[in-house]
Amino acid sequence: MGLLEGKRLVVTGVLTEASLAFGVAKLAQEQGAELLLTSVGKVMKNTRRAASKLPMEPEVLEFDATDASHPGELREQLADRWGRVDGALHAIGFAPPVCLGGTFLDATWEDVGVALNVSAYSLKALADAVAPLMSAGGSIVALDFDATVAWPAYDWMGVAKAALESTARYLARYLGPQGIRVNLVAAGPIKTVAARSIPGFSTFEDVWADRAPLGWNVKDADAVSKACVALLSDWFPLTTGEMLHVDGGYHATGA
Repeated sequence: MGLLEGKRLVVTGVLTEASLAFGVAKLAQEQGAELLLTSVGKVMKNTRRAASKLPMEPEVLEFDATDASHPGELREQLADRWGRVDGALHAIGFAPPVCLGGTFLDATWEDVGVALNVSAYSLKALADAVAPLMSAGGSIVALDFDATVAWPAYDWMGVAKAALESTARYLARYLGPQGIRVNLVAAGPIKTVAARSIPGFSTFEDVWADRAPLGWNVKDADAVSKACVALLSDWFPLTTGEMLHVDGGYHATGA
């Protein structure tokens, strides 16, 4: 019996085999979960390609978290296929280039609004889709990069992650009476497609392994996948509104 035996999970954010969400999806299947993936627009073909590399190829449904009609449409599709949902992984994030890389003061509200909508409000949109189908309770887990400090070059994406963290806490408050847990996994830097788009990402890469008490490998996301799967399982029944650091202990050290 795996940790997720019999669980039905919705996984967002699988773009390639290097995506953090792909690692979570793969381990979830190995632990007994049944999956549906979501993607959007032109990248759906990439998601389908990555899905074919999983142990069991899941269906890919379209979900644009910035489209007000999509949460309801996704909910209807999930209800038709499954009737219930047990868990969901939020791995959605985007910011226009001007929002990253040291141009913090140049970004306009139009730029910042995109980052906040896609990277933070999308968690609420995903909850709108899945929470009504969590009739027996459930778990929503969001991937995060700790926004309690100002990181070099992360700029408005850091602000968006701070909004994501606050959104998770409020969702935990309002969904808790339904037995739905909402938690974050604050991962250390991992070399993904998204990470490569961040100017100055090598700054994190250079210092993280030296400062993290347990060490850190930017090419190894296994620990992140295990943390997400554990939170999606029944092994944290009374944990919600939490940010679980999976960063080798970096967050606990001084500069």
